[in-house]
Amino acid sequence: MTYQPSETRHGNLNWRRAGTSGLTLPEFSFGLWQKFGDRTPYETQREILLAAFDAGITHFDIANRYGPPSRAAEKTFGRLLREDLGAWREEIVVSTKAGNPISASPYHRGGSRKNLLQSLDHSLKDLGVDYVDVFYSHSPDLAVPLEETVGALVSAVHSGKALYVGISNYSRERAHEAAVLLKDAGVPLVLHQPRYSIFDRRLEIEDILGQSAADGVGLITYSPLAQGLLTDKYLDGGVPAGARAENSDFLSVDDITDEYRSRVSALNDLARERGQSLAQLALQWVLRRPEVTTALIGASSVEQLHHNLQAPGFAALTDEELEIIDAHGVHGTGLRTK
Repeated sequence: MTYQPSETRHGNLNWRRAGTSGLTLPEFSFGLWQKFGDRTPYETQREILLAAFDAGITHFDIANRYGPPSRAAEKTFGRLLREDLGAWREEIVVSTKAGNPISASPYHRGGSRKNLLQSLDHSLKDLGVDYVDVFYSHSPDLAVPLEETVGALVSAVHSGKALYVGISNYSRERAHEAAVLLKDAGVPLVLHQPRYSIFDRRLEIEDILGQSAADGVGLITYSPLAQGLLTDKYLDGGVPAGARAENSDFLSVDDITDEYRSRVSALNDLARERGQSLAQLALQWVLRRPEVTTALIGASSVEQLHHNLQAPGFAALTDEELEIIDAHGVHGTGLRTK
């Protein structure tokens, strides 16, 4: 059956500007980090992605590493564009990244010009597009001069293969240095993608929030639910079958400790008092910051997607509630690398 998007999709979500750029994004973006490779049936992936577009999500965040296996998510989204969403390409922001390792080859990792630009060409082929809207350096590479990495991002824009550039997982100082170099080259840094959640306060501790605002860079934050730790799925003492802690490279059953359960139980009680779920509370907490342009979410079902998108509709968090969250949202809980 031929797909036709919802006619009301544009009014479903609030929109925010990415720093001082001209790019606006919905407050939620959809990430294809996990569950969009060969472990999940394509029809399930298609249903969720089309539901996201119908709900007003126009920004789809991918990377050459996403799947599993690597590059599978780009192929998934390329198929979706080819078979369903191609007619609406101008309404969609497609992002991809390079820099994290995707094989044992030294040319499939890092911030070198060779790796970044050849990966971008491969991504365009897999996505079936002439350009991506945003191209990221996926993580800092301290072995490569930042000038070389930035130069590759500039080349991506000058060649017409990307409209904007971003960085991900950079420190405050290196992000600022990249922003200065890019500004001097006439290709402003539009987005920085770090992790941010009630259990991950690095953006606050290192004042990445303030530095990004000063540099005019928007923040697109990932893992707002801390890999599912900021939901109620682990509160009963067990690990549900199929849960991420059971089959993910980024979360383990060892992370589901009694200390964690005590913290999340208190947060869950607060959410229930407010009439919302813990996941909705966690998402609302991330979006409370004006420096955050958009929060990256994923979903394993359409129902979960719709539930999480309701988060901004609840009453604003009070100072007293924020203090409760600070008391139980201990930085470092369950943290692992991307």
